[in-house]
Amino acid sequence: MNSCSAETLVALKKYDTPTVCNVIELFDVRPRSSGYMNRTISACFPALPPMVGYATTATFRALSPPRSGDVYAGLDGQLAALENLPGPPVIVFQDLDEPSAAATFGEVMCTTYQAFGSTGLITSGTGRDLDQVAGLSYPVFTAGTCCSHGACHILHINVPVVVGGITVYPGDLLHGDCNGVTTIPVNIASEIPDACEAFAKAERHVLDYVKAGNPTAAGFAEARQAMVSDIQSLGQRLRGK
Repeated sequence: MNSCSAETLVALKKYDTPTVCNVIELFDVRPRSSGYMNRTISACFPALPPMVGYATTATFRALSPPRSGDVYAGLDGQLAALENLPGPPVIVFQDLDEPSAAATFGEVMCTTYQAFGSTGLITSGTGRDLDQVAGLSYPVFTAGTCCSHGACHILHINVPVVVGGITVYPGDLLHGDCNGVTTIPVNIASEIPDACEAFAKAERHVLDYVKAGNPTAAGFAEARQAMVSDIQSLGQRLRGK
């Protein structure tokens, strides 16, 4: 499983997810409309700092009980598999019930995952116990909320899942904040923090100009051209051109 250094993970948490997406685009490693989750997935606690970690994936159902085991069937195996990841886990669930019949997680599951080193959770379904989970400062991303856990059970562990319109594979590097969630190609991850800083510096050409007061169309065009020029130069450097 590909991985990056612990220092890179710490550095990635300094930047918001849109800036990370902006920089990934400059590498030209994937189409600009792929690799990030769509609007069906949103942060339950937008004020929390960015989440960064490696996906551990699972499928989930709650509409009817499992044929064997209890409502937490599969959780033990999921926790045991976390030790195979190269860094902090992000728990990623695909809810197979359409529509979601009950909550994928609550206070007990989030507390447990956090104790096992997880840095966040994403589900295509729903969550509950949000007041209690908020106290954990544990980022969770969902398609909504539901008051009951129904007959929740985990079916498959570490298989490709579809969440937010993209396929998430076990071990994918994820970055998420109040704006949404994106995957990060591991082979470019170490270059992204410095590139984010350079991208933000380029944007300041426009931001500083308009914030200074009394802007003109001509002045804005000049500031924007300086920004575009810096971003183009950054992209060429990142692509090795």
